[in-house]
Parts: sequence; C-alpha cells; structure tokens
Amino acid sequence: IRKSDMGDQPKHRILMVSDFFYPNFGGVENHIYYLSQCLLKLGQKVVVLTHAYEKRSGVRYMTGGLKVYYVPWKPFLMQNTLPTLYGTLPIIRTILIREKISLVHGHQAFSTLCHEALMRARTMGYKVVFTDHSLYGFADMGSIHMNKVLQFTLADVSQAICVSHTSKENTVLRSGLPPEKVFVIPNAVDTAMFKPAPGRLSSDEIVIVVISRLVYRKGADLLVEVIPEVCRLYPNVRFIVGGDGPKRVRLEEMREKHSLQDRVDMLGAVPHAKVRSVLISGHIFLNSSLTEAFCIAILEAASCGLLTVSTCVGGVPEVLPEDMIVLAKPDPVDMVQAIQKAISFLPMIDPLAMHLRMKILYSWHDVAKRTKIVYDRALRCSNQNLLERLSRYLTCGSWAGKLFCLVMVIDFLLWHLLQLFQPAANIEEVPDVILPHCQRGEKSGNFDER
Repeated sequence: IRKSDMGDQPKHRILMVSDFFYPNFGGVENHIYYLSQCLLKLGQKVVVLTHAYEKRSGVRYMTGGLKVYYVPWKPFLMQNTLPTLYGTLPIIRTILIREKISLVHGHQAFSTLCHEALMRARTMGYKVVFTDHSLYGFADMGSIHMNKVLQFTLADVSQAICVSHTSKENTVLRSGLPPEKVFVIPNAVDTAMFKPAPGRLSSDEIVIVVISRLVYRKGADLLVEVIPEVCRLYPNVRFIVGGDGPKRVRLEEMREKHSLQDRVDMLGAVPHAKVRSVLISGHIFLNSSLTEAFCIAILEAASCGLLTVSTCVGGVPEVLPEDMIVLAKPDPVDMVQAIQKAISFLPMIDPLAMHLRMKILYSWHDVAKRTKIVYDRALRCSNQNLLERLSRYLTCGSWAGKLFCLVMVIDFLLWHLLQLFQPAANIEEVPDVILPHCQRGEKSGNFDER
C-alpha cells in the first residue's frame, strides 16, 4: 500500500545517521531505535544509515518496517568507521535521493559517519539536526581534537539536541553554537519492557546490581574499592555485575583477593533483552560513572523498581527525583556512605509505585513529539548559498576556518561533478510503502528483530 494511495503523505522524511546502531547495544543505539519507532507511529518516514556489522550488510528491515542501510564500511576503532572525508559522498547522495529525504539527523559526536553525513547533507542543501549524547572535556588531546571537529560540523547545522541541560552547556561551550539553536530533550525508557518483579523480593539478602561497560569512564576502578568495603560492612549484601570491558580483569582480581566469589557474581556481557531479568533480581542499582550526559540505565533500573545509587556527575542529577536516587561524589568513601543510606531507605521503597511514576515521567512517544517540533523548526530555517555558509566556517579559527572552507569548497565541486556523471534523474526513487501487518501492530517473520 503506497502512502500516496492513502492520501496521507508523511510530513518529514528523516535519515538517522550514526556509527552506533543494532546489533551493537548501548544508549545511542536504543535512542535511535525507539525514537525511530515512535516517529513511524506519528506518520513520519524514517530510514537509518549505519556501517556494516560483520555479515550484516545491505538493506534490512526491523520491527515496524524501519528500514536500515548497513553500508559496506567496516569499523576500525570503537565501532567507528575510518574517516574518508569525501569517500561517502556517492552512497550518501544516492540514499538521500532514493529515499526522498527531507532532513538528516546525526547522532553522537564521535561518530565519523555522522559527521560526514551532516557535511554531505549541507553541501546538497538538506536541513540537518544533530543530537549529542556525551560529555567531553577541554584539556586532553583527544577532547581538543574532537571539539574542533564538532565545531566544524555544527558551524552549519540547522538545530541541535542535547539529552540534558548539563550536556547542552557542554555542547555550546565546545562547539560555539548559539544556545537558542540547542534544545534539551531527555532520553526515555520502555516501561512496557522494564517492569518490576511480580512479587516483592526478600529483605534477608540485599542484592546490588551493576550493569555497565567495564571501562575507566564508567567508574570500574571505583567498584574495585567500593564492593569489598560494602561486603565487609554488610554480611547479607551480594553484588551482581553485568557487563564486559578491559577493566573486568581488575574486578576478577578483586574478587579473588578478598575471597568474594560467592558474593560477587560476574555475568559478563548482558544482552539488552535480558537486562530486565537481571535488574528485577536486585534491590539497589549502582552506577559509578565518572562522566555521563544522561544515563538510560538508571531509568531502566528505576522502571524495574530499584532504588538507585549513583555518582553525582554530568546530567545524572537531572534524571530522577530526589526520593528515587541517592547521589554521591565519585569517591569510594562517599559511595559506600551513599549505599549505606540507600539500604536504610529500602523498607520505604514501593517498586510498583516507582514504575508507575516512571511511566508518567518518561515516554518515548513524548520524546518523538518534541523531536518533531525541532524538525519543524529546522525545516523553517532559510536556505543559504555556498558563500553564506563559508562565512560560518571562517569563524572556526584563523587557520582551521580557512582549512574548513577549503574542505567544503572541494566537497561542493565533487558534488557537482557527481551530478554531471550521475544525474539525480537516473537514480530510481523508492516508493513509500506501509505494510498492512505493521499498521495493525503485528510482527512479521520477515522483519529482522532487534
């Protein structure tokens, strides 16, 4: 059934772009997936562009008819593709024309595919929106380099979205974007998927759950010091640690050193479909991140009825009400005290009431509606010619500005050369299709599930 036959043409045709998408799991991947699904339900057309994952290459369809282009580029570092500068121009141009895209939405500051797609789209005259999911510093070499790349990309962006007010402040300072161009739209949680356990857990044994990538940024080194001390203070406390990463070895060594094999369960990587089953086995969720723009894991834990103990960093204080979270400094002593405080609060916690509150506070449908308003504003932005756009890049620095201008001029020339050798009229447009079973909310065996 074609949309045109139904007389209900989608208002926006959005291309979501990021190096981070399923089958990889994480906060950015979840955000793109759930946002896309809710936008589809609002009658928008959504297509996702990401790189190939192992044998997954080409065009795939996911639940709800979400179309995903897995372009044949392999990741080279932390799921990022190798920067090509101009190598992605032909394929991105073809996808934009084939799918009749009206707006490009890029996700995550350290996604090279996102930066290249936004650059391509602006060269071709498309409106672009960027969502920043992380916080960055200003002093180390990696952050300085990334901030300059972000300044280049966002110099010509139509609108930007951040997931917390702390993240907005960080992005504005790093990129030089006018604050009025940056909107704050928090993440959400699928409360239908993350429900509390049917019965109340026994209080004879207190279970503290940790689900995180075991890396420095997520505070794995803090866990090495906190877990033994809590186990010493409370003989009835047990830890469940889900996740994998380079710091897992340190946790294993800590468990051996303090003879905590029977009190610290190391689960390894936990598939997202099994996260709820791990969460509902615990009373307290522990987040030890050293930096966090917005922690979706905290929302998932609260939706399952767990009291949260978290480091007070980044946008974490904005996530939950004060009676649902205990905050601590990223210091072992302070975190142990916060866990003690949380244990004393446990008798007053009602998991079902907490779940119902989360259902009201956070909804992906609300996120989609607010994001659609940003799309409306982006599409109302005036069109600019090349000279007007180059003036923005010149403000990025005395030398960097001139270099960015040169990059964009070459990109503009290559685009016109491509139009000459492969006219847009020769690229077949894809008809808009709505599958009947998707309209009824049924699942199909032909769809590639998450």
